[in-house]
Amino acid sequence: MNTVTLDQVKTIKTLNNIAESGLSVFNTENYTIDNDNENPDAILVRSFNMHAMELGDNLKAIARAGAGVNNIPVDKCTERGIVVFNTPGANANAVKELVLTSLIASSRNLFAGIQWVKSLAGQGDEIPKLVEAGKKQFVGKEIKGKTLGVIGLGAIGALVANDALDLDMDVIGYDPYISVETAWKLSRKVQRAMTIEQLFANSDYITVHVPLTDSTRGMFNKETFSLMKDGVHILNFSRGELVNEADMAEALESGKVGKYVTDFPNENVLNMKNAVAIPHLGASTVESEENCAIMAARQLKEFLETGNIKNSVNFPNAYLEYTGRRRFAIFHKNVPNMVGQFTAAISNYNLNIADMVNRSRGDYAYTMIDIDDKVNGDIVPNIEEKIKNIDGVITVNIY
Repeated sequence: MNTVTLDQVKTIKTLNNIAESGLSVFNTENYTIDNDNENPDAILVRSFNMHAMELGDNLKAIARAGAGVNNIPVDKCTERGIVVFNTPGANANAVKELVLTSLIASSRNLFAGIQWVKSLAGQGDEIPKLVEAGKKQFVGKEIKGKTLGVIGLGAIGALVANDALDLDMDVIGYDPYISVETAWKLSRKVQRAMTIEQLFANSDYITVHVPLTDSTRGMFNKETFSLMKDGVHILNFSRGELVNEADMAEALESGKVGKYVTDFPNENVLNMKNAVAIPHLGASTVESEENCAIMAARQLKEFLETGNIKNSVNFPNAYLEYTGRRRFAIFHKNVPNMVGQFTAAISNYNLNIADMVNRSRGDYAYTMIDIDDKVNGDIVPNIEEKIKNIDGVITVNIY
């Protein structure tokens, strides 16, 4: 029986080095960190590839200390009722700072200029003269008054857009799925592009902050480059696969794209003209790693103690204030009459439902039901068994 109680010791396993500030969230008698345990209650992970891992029967949740979850078998976890968390926004400031740094540095040819200066080593007293004679090849452009197109106005994109305005840029934003929360944080001076084609046509610089999906894979390609201004600078700190690399190499060679700055180097990128490859440093700050670790740990702890879900990538967010009543947390298929069957199973034992929440996401749903304190613990397994036997139920946790 998947019963979770506050006095039960729960095992947390880490698959990467997790900041101590995050692990300290579990510094109570109810938790133990055991990285040798093959069947933990929860896993904390950063970049470790979990696709070949066996997922134990006790595993209830995985928290990724970061935004991307490509290293986690999300579909497999969903089928088994294992919640997968990520930490959107925890590394947003770190990525934003690197985007703005790269925006300015690429516009001023700083990367190529520094590399050239290093090539002068060994020429002694001639270096100052060589620098003065050669610096003209690195004349760049100021970003003030230029237009920045921001694709994806989530936690990172909104910060980039707002700060670019403070650098006296004009900013166009495109995000058909912008959340209400983000919209409140976005400056009213950010111009809204009604179509992505409008953004492509009007931007001197483009930065992209969207997840990799079937619809975004290869979104930068020969066709979309043809819509852009000549010499446009493109910054990619989201996913390398958003770019068709063969088309990008051709666009850089012709000058259609003036610069391509990416946080995802590979052999193709390193051989491209005017490509700047950064060694995946977007979230690599002490502050970002701590923020991600703390956020991931807190979300795990909240779920393990109350069943509440926040920032899951495979199940709906759901919150029900935990008052200590007996709670049934049910992962199930999103089909009609599920809640009615749950309540009927409970009412068969003459129990009152004190509170309840039901949330759905695509083909799956999550229901939490609190029942009166008068429930006899001996009948809890019977209720659980009845609920588990309902067609469409994936798993049941009891708090």
